[in-house]
Amino acid sequence: MKELDGKKFAGMIFQGAANLSNNADKVDALNVFPVPDGDTGTNMNLSMTSGSKEVKNNVDEHIGKVAGALSKGLLMGARGNSGVILSQLFRGFGKSIENKATLNTKEFAAALDAGVVSAYKAVMKPVEGTILTVAKDAAKQAVETAETEEDLIGLMEAVVKEAKASLKRTPDLLPVLKEVGVVDSGGQGLVHVYEGFLAELKGEEIPDAPVAPSMDELVSAEHHIGVQGFMNTEDIEFGYCTEFMVKLEEDKASFDELTFREELSELGDSLLVISDDEMAKVHIHTEQPGKALSQGQLYGSLIKIKIENMREQHTEIVGSDHRVEKKKPAEKQPYAIITVSMGEGIAELFRSIGATSVIEGGQTMNPSTEDIVKAIEEAHAEKVIILPNNKNIIMAAEQAAEVVEMDAVVVPSKSVPQGMAAILAFNPAGELTDNKETMTDALGTVKTGQVTFAVRDTSIDGITIKKDDHMGIAEGKIVTSGSSRFDTVKELLAHMMDEDAEIVTLLYGEDSPEEEVNEVTAYLEEQYPDAEVEVHNGKQPLYSYIVSIE
Repeated sequence: MKELDGKKFAGMIFQGAANLSNNADKVDALNVFPVPDGDTGTNMNLSMTSGSKEVKNNVDEHIGKVAGALSKGLLMGARGNSGVILSQLFRGFGKSIENKATLNTKEFAAALDAGVVSAYKAVMKPVEGTILTVAKDAAKQAVETAETEEDLIGLMEAVVKEAKASLKRTPDLLPVLKEVGVVDSGGQGLVHVYEGFLAELKGEEIPDAPVAPSMDELVSAEHHIGVQGFMNTEDIEFGYCTEFMVKLEEDKASFDELTFREELSELGDSLLVISDDEMAKVHIHTEQPGKALSQGQLYGSLIKIKIENMREQHTEIVGSDHRVEKKKPAEKQPYAIITVSMGEGIAELFRSIGATSVIEGGQTMNPSTEDIVKAIEEAHAEKVIILPNNKNIIMAAEQAAEVVEMDAVVVPSKSVPQGMAAILAFNPAGELTDNKETMTDALGTVKTGQVTFAVRDTSIDGITIKKDDHMGIAEGKIVTSGSSRFDTVKELLAHMMDEDAEIVTLLYGEDSPEEEVNEVTAYLEEQYPDAEVEVHNGKQPLYSYIVSIE
């Protein structure tokens, strides 16, 4: 095969998504730390599934259009750093071929290389020995192979072979991988995607994987608060979630995305419009879905229409037990602070110190770019500050800030304590840029500790860890491990406390018994009498204790 068209490339995408989905658990298992949040495979799977679904709705002979659909789906569905990097790889790929109907080997190789350039630009401090390295090495091999290889199967075989070889080299580039005895999880996920590409080209079929779980399925009903839990049903101003696509037609009004967006903005909120030369995709919350559809009909025919009554949905989700209330103002407020957390108690604590909305998420459950976009839109504010509170959510938050129309910035908080410190530094009378700088500076005023359990035996940083042991993690590094959770807490505190410590905040999780919490509290007050001790029921899963030291 010397020419690759859009329909064949769509098949490659479907096969790549299926192969990744089939192996998502294996990718998750490659997490370096033996903590219960190894979600690289889950994030990449959900991201790729989003891209695949968009392609299924936009299959075309023109490969540039199919690549554009993949890019859009990946962008909005991207979860976690691995998902965002995957979306950037194919964003650069798609952008470089947007005007091409078919690709030969040289053009396909050049597109892979363009994707690598885009992904590296998206990462502030690229680290070698990761998915970036695997993508870069594979693209370089593609460019070299394409000089003499005209057959796309031969090219893709070279890409897969080098991607696997590069993956095996990742422990030599990233010492922590070698110490733990694993290869990079993101790189492994990309290899699975490329293997799916090759299978399609060779006419092999990868069995369909089960449908990727939704975010609702990834979190139990007990933890499902999300943004919806922060308002009463009667407070929903625009009650119909309306989604549709407009197939643009030449004999209708000339389409301009900005003008169309302005027209729709008068009908509701949470507006998202994505378009290309042939199609416009719309998401809006409105009281008049008919008017929104009629507006779309001015430019072409309507397809993929979905209208849902959010008041009914909201009632089903939260029932009559509105654990947290959030009144939505009729007019835009000057500022909104969007934060991410797991645990009802932590969510309540964030709201009590100034958070406008809390997205349910964190370890094991990274919200997508689209989840964050929706939260920003629903905040109904002129300026928005986003606090990810997890290093694996920062990139998705930054993509969301770029997509929305209002002024939005990300303060790169990597933990709940950092997020709280940032909110306390917020000045409602200050400019957005000044607040971002001040709040970012505040991140360095706290130290974060966590206590969780090990999901497997391993050895890291000289510490031998057994499955189900309790681990103390200080500033992202495992510093102690043992069978006694109380002893682990004490050793973690000993590692973190110093003479400058003034305030110790303890957030205990849903699995922490009251007797143990009292014992830990008494220990803190006795051993560190000069520090002010605050204890809160965070109700967070997985992490028995989160410690903040200021």
